[in-house]
Amino acid sequence: MSLYRNTIWFLNGIQQYTRKGYEATSKDFETKDFDVSLVGRSYMITGANSGIGKATAMALAKKGGTVHMVCRNKDRAEEAKSEIVSESGNTEVYIHILDMSQTRKVWEFAEGFKKEYPSLNVLVNNAGCMMHKRELNAEGLEMNFATNTMGVYILTQTLIPLLQKSQDPRVITVSSGGMMVQKLRADDLQSEKAHFDGIMVYAQNKRQQVVLTEHWANVNPVIHFSAMHPGWVDTPAVSTAMPQFHQMMGDRLRSVDQGADTVVWLALSRAAARKPSGQFFQDRKPVPKHLPLAWTHSSAEEIHSFITQLENLARAVQSQHDVDPGHVDASTPQFV
Repeated sequence: MSLYRNTIWFLNGIQQYTRKGYEATSKDFETKDFDVSLVGRSYMITGANSGIGKATAMALAKKGGTVHMVCRNKDRAEEAKSEIVSESGNTEVYIHILDMSQTRKVWEFAEGFKKEYPSLNVLVNNAGCMMHKRELNAEGLEMNFATNTMGVYILTQTLIPLLQKSQDPRVITVSSGGMMVQKLRADDLQSEKAHFDGIMVYAQNKRQQVVLTEHWANVNPVIHFSAMHPGWVDTPAVSTAMPQFHQMMGDRLRSVDQGADTVVWLALSRAAARKPSGQFFQDRKPVPKHLPLAWTHSSAEEIHSFITQLENLARAVQSQHDVDPGHVDASTPQFV
C-alpha cells in the first residue's frame, strides 16, 4: 500500500467526503427524484437501528415502504422502530434480530425470510464492523470479514431468488471510499499474512464488497446492483471504531441524513434504476472505483479465486448445518 495512494485519497476526501463536499454536490440534486410512493414495496436494511441504516429506514418508511429492520440488539431495534413509526406514521415496520457476524445464522435467517415473505424489492447491505484485534467467529472466520464480506455474500446470495421474482429489484451495499487504498487480496481474504490493522482490514472488506457488486451485476441482470460511499459521516460506529478521526474531523463530518441520501436515492428513484448495474456511487453519481494511476485493479483470475473462495466457505457453513443434530430443517441454499 503506497504513501501516494493514501495521500491522494485523504486529500480527495477532504474535498469530497465531508459536509462541505455534500453541500456542494447536493446543489445539483433533482428533488423530483424522491417524488415517489413506496406503498406496496418492501425494503430490508441491515444495521437499521442507528446511523445511516436508521436514517435510510426512516426515509423509506416516510415514503410508505414496508421496512424490514435487521438489527443485532433487540432493545435498540425496538427503540428505533418506535421512533420510525411515530415520525413516519407508517406501521409497516418489522424487526428481525440477527448478528451479521454469525455466518450460519445469517443463512438460516435468509432461508426463513424467503419462506415467510412473498417478495423483497430492495436489500440494503448496511451493517458493518471494524474490530482492531483479530478475533474469530463460531465458524472460524475473522470477525471483520465475517460481518462485512461473508455476511453480505450469504444474505444477498440466499435472497437473490426472492429478489428476482419481485418488481424492480435492487441491492445496495454501503461500502466506503477507504477501499480506494486497497487492492483485492484474493490470496489473503481474512488478513492472516500481514500485521493486523483494523482500519486496513475494513478497507479490504470494502474493496471485496465492490468486487462482489460487479460480479453480481454480471451474473444477475434482472437485479440492479450498486455499491456506494456515504462520505465521512458522524455515526456512532465511526466515533467508536475511529475515535481520533472522529475527534479530528468534528463538525466537518456529514450528518447521518447526508450520508444516507445516496442509499435512499439508489433504493427508490427511477433515475438510479436507469444507471448501469454494478457501479460505485458517491453523492448520487457513479464514480471511479480506483484512484488515478493506482495499482488496485484485479485480474479476472483474482476475481474468480475470490468468488470461488466465498462459494466454498458458504458451502462449508451449509455442511455444518446439515450435520448438526440440533437442526431439523434440512433445506439447503444453493450458492451459485
